Amino acid sequence: MVLHRLFFIASLLLILSLKKMVFTALFLAVLLLLSYKQVLYITKRAVKSLLFFNLSVSLGYFIVASLKGIDPYHYIFYINLKVFTITYFVFYFFHKINMVEFFAFSKDLSFLLMITLSQIISYKKTYEDFTLAYKARVIKKLHSREKKFILRVFEFFFSKALKDSKERTLAMKARGFF
Repeated sequence: MVLHRLFFIASLLLILSLKKMVFTALFLAVLLLLSYKQVLYITKRAVKSLLFFNLSVSLGYFIVASLKGIDPYHYIFYINLKVFTITYFVFYFFHKINMVEFFAFSKDLSFLLMITLSQIISYKKTYEDFTLAYKARVIKKLHSREKKFILRVFEFFFSKALKDSKERTLAMKARGFF
């Protein structure tokens, strides 16, 4: 596992140090070839996780650069390519390597990872339960009911997150994190 950790760090540093767009695109092409069976799955995950953030940052940069008279296209494409390549690499790497084992060298990181994963699984399960309950009770799609449903689910998750954060803070204090 030590070699995996070193490979991961070295690969990230390599991607970050690439200054030319051609080399970044080449690295991404190699990743796509390596993950040929999972390329659609990993690409979809990477795009979903980056879309809103990259779109808002790119739009902001485009506006500012346009007002200053700078050609923004090359830089926007370069940064988005680099961010996508890094994200794709991380998703591909942890698709192949067990994340829990990867962070097992540190008790603190393992503990934080377990807390995070358990919270993700808990929220995902709760959301799926809400969705199934909604579908079981509504025969046809009613727009106003959907809005109410989304609002109620948001309220539930918000209050659950506040309660869970207090519990996790106490657990982390008991284990010496604060």
